[in-house]
Amino acid sequence: MYNANMPAKDDLPSSGQLIKSTIIAIVSAILILAAIVLPAEYAIDPTGIGRMLNLTEMGEIKQQLATEAKADRLRDQQQGGAPPTGAPERRSGLFERYIATLFLSSASAAEPVVIAQVATRTDETVFTLKPNEGVEYKMVLPHGGQVDYSWRAEGGVVNYDMHGSPSSGGKESSYKTSRGVTADDGKLTAGFDGSHGWFWRNRGKGDVTITLRTKGAYPAIRRMM
Repeated sequence: MYNANMPAKDDLPSSGQLIKSTIIAIVSAILILAAIVLPAEYAIDPTGIGRMLNLTEMGEIKQQLATEAKADRLRDQQQGGAPPTGAPERRSGLFERYIATLFLSSASAAEPVVIAQVATRTDETVFTLKPNEGVEYKMVLPHGGQVDYSWRAEGGVVNYDMHGSPSSGGKESSYKTSRGVTADDGKLTAGFDGSHGWFWRNRGKGDVTITLRTKGAYPAIRRMM
């Protein structure tokens, strides 16, 4: 039985090389944070690169939609609605995901949540948004589950966010964000077990009617707010 030869001592990286590699990784992470992550996630653009790449606008949309959703939840709670369960959700940041990929070669995954298999279904959901009104629809999907979707707005444009919330109570992740749009279509792919869906906000002066069509293996589509 042949065993691979042990590497020679000279072939192994020295302490200095390891330190140098670590410093390069840290500097790279800081540069990515300043030039890409801060503009795209928080609309903070210290270098000006984010504005050139249209990332700052993306961050502004995310911050606006997050603020609006939080205000809606607080308003519903003050008006006697059901209080939110668990800790407040916060969308996961690109920087956090980048750091995890950069420095962790392996991580222990949490025990997956078992979601029962359901038959494929097709739904058409129609609703109207009054000026400044927001609404969210979600469905439960397993990790890797897919839903074909399309939606159209009549009467005006809307701000829009497609996202998911893990069943384990982790951070919410945004898949797609747009502002001042009238339609979108594609495939929603769940990045984890949990609830996934869409949020719309009407910032216009008139009513906007949205027709959402979905097709996939999910138990139901529900209005969350």
